[in-house]
Amino acid sequence: MKTSAVLIGYMGAGKSTVARALATKSGAKLLDTDELLTERFGMSISRFFELQGEEAFRERETALLKELSEQGFSGILSTGGGMPLREANRALLKKLGHVFYLKATPQVIAGRLWGHKGRPLLEGVKDKEELTERIGSMLKVREEAYLAAADTVLDTDDNDLARVLEQISHIVSLAEFS
Repeated sequence: MKTSAVLIGYMGAGKSTVARALATKSGAKLLDTDELLTERFGMSISRFFELQGEEAFRERETALLKELSEQGFSGILSTGGGMPLREANRALLKKLGHVFYLKATPQVIAGRLWGHKGRPLLEGVKDKEELTERIGSMLKVREEAYLAAADTVLDTDDNDLARVLEQISHIVSLAEFS
């Protein structure tokens, strides 16, 4: 049985919330790839995108996953929404642990993200309807990669954290994290 839970999905699907709750419940080490990269860059991801572009960011994500794999990371890993887009990343994510795709509809995600700043791929939207459309378009492109990376798909539309935690604990023994 794998000793790590890896959380993937679109921004706003609940990865950070679920990861923090899992860490609190289990005492497991928690790493958020976006937070770790922000620390390493010394700037926000939005700023990094402005200065170096998305491709440079994706290269840094891959390097981070390789590093974690080489170090034998064990615990809970919350990833950025684009992490599974590269085939190499999908293989590394599976190597790191059981991959849970936290899935939500564009409408739910838009409701969770509306008014939040610092999401470089969602900059410039005028209203919630346009945000929903942009998210829907991006999800259509990303869905195949998410499904290819996932060992298990969990619906987070209803935002029932206890249910999601229970589903994960039936697959990955939280006792193994401590």
